[in-house]
Amino acid sequence: MIELTAQEVAEATGGRLHGADPATAVTGPVVVDSRLVEPGSLFVALPGEHVDGHDYAAGAVEAGAALVLAARELDVPCVVVDDPQAALGELARHVLARVRADGDLRVVAVTGSVGKTTTKDLVGRLLSPEGETVVPKGSFNNEVGLPLTVLRVTRGTRFLVLEMGADREGNIAYLTGIAPPEVGIVLAVGSAHLGVFGDVDAIARTKGEMVSGVLPGGAAVLNVDDMRVTAMAARAAQDVEVVGFGTITSAAVRAEDITMDRAGRASFTLCAGRGIVGRAGLDEERAPVSLRLVGEHHVTNALAAATAALCLGVPLADVAARLNAAGADSPHRMAVTERPDGVTLVDDSYNANPDSMRAALKTLAVMAGRDRRSVAVLGEMLELGDESRTAHDAIGRLAVRLNIKLLVVVGDGAYHIHEGATQEGSWGEETVFVPDVESARHYLDEALRPGDVVLVKASNGSGLWRLGDELAAAGSAAAGTVAPAVEVAR
Repeated sequence: MIELTAQEVAEATGGRLHGADPATAVTGPVVVDSRLVEPGSLFVALPGEHVDGHDYAAGAVEAGAALVLAARELDVPCVVVDDPQAALGELARHVLARVRADGDLRVVAVTGSVGKTTTKDLVGRLLSPEGETVVPKGSFNNEVGLPLTVLRVTRGTRFLVLEMGADREGNIAYLTGIAPPEVGIVLAVGSAHLGVFGDVDAIARTKGEMVSGVLPGGAAVLNVDDMRVTAMAARAAQDVEVVGFGTITSAAVRAEDITMDRAGRASFTLCAGRGIVGRAGLDEERAPVSLRLVGEHHVTNALAAATAALCLGVPLADVAARLNAAGADSPHRMAVTERPDGVTLVDDSYNANPDSMRAALKTLAVMAGRDRRSVAVLGEMLELGDESRTAHDAIGRLAVRLNIKLLVVVGDGAYHIHEGATQEGSWGEETVFVPDVESARHYLDEALRPGDVVLVKASNGSGLWRLGDELAAAGSAAAGTVAPAVEVAR
């Protein structure tokens, strides 16, 4: 973060100083976890469901924190505010405005029901060679994670890439209020968090808040393969350019001649048309792209990232070359491990909804082909509300239609995947239900054999990522082993 005095922190957050010298300098990072304190840090004491950050304030100061942002007076130097989480957002808004006023910082923000984290990572890959770029680790995409990412900017930051998640209407509007983007990307409208939103139209309205939040003179980057996203163009201000990406011929940035290899990786021709912001006066250009990312659905993510980079003036040839070199930067997202015993593990256990589950199963079928056994280890898709039973049943039926050879369903919440597969005509040992992660591990220890291609996928809250780690650890000598996901995201 840029250096601020305690007085400046108080003014930015609407708080009051208690036990702090107004001239005290905050020179380190802003943190909400006292274990991450560095000398000069600002520690934000967030009250939680199980722990209260105020109880760790003294330890944070002992570890080197210069100041604490708190909801009550403490026996340490602090700024007292009504709501530390809201104050964190106000501080981020203040810092970003100051850096923007003094430099040439551009903000790119990504939202959508699927693909946010991968697209955010790809945008970071495309922009980093152009100058100092701040990209969140994992999925820091909510009212806490996003301000913490914003507060990492320095005077020299040229690009700030943000992921914006939502579990209720108004979330994206709040986040764009903290960090209004020059380029706002909307990927897709799906059924994630349907149990909270109630219907897909409410999800579409919420994702559309991104378009409304784009700064004057900026660009709204919309997936024109998704009709609900295309309709969001009407929410763009008159001085905001709408740039469409997709596979249809009318897309300003599009993918043509898409092919898939046996490893589940897509190749295509990247085409960029005329009149895109950042490409004034340039004719249509084309460049070949061969992704290292596994799954055809990553074509959409790559197109979104490419469009954002093109809008910011990155040449098409450079965009294509950087996409070709980009690997997976965040854990548990189609992470491939080739185990020494001949098993290929595809760990996509960070999150799941019906759309991403279908895409992952199709990728599994492509990777296994006709000569390897496909194994799908699936857990619950959370927050689907009244649609949960139907959605899980449909995934089980799809697994049968894709000829997945072995389906292992983990946990009571996912049981209807097993039920759907059974109703579709799978029986005997083709579909297996186990009650928990430990049972799944024991079963797979006996069931897996050389040559298997294994997909592990579920919502993060189901805990199936632990099984992904354990299965990958069995191939610890191979590339692709990843660490557990610990971020809370949506």
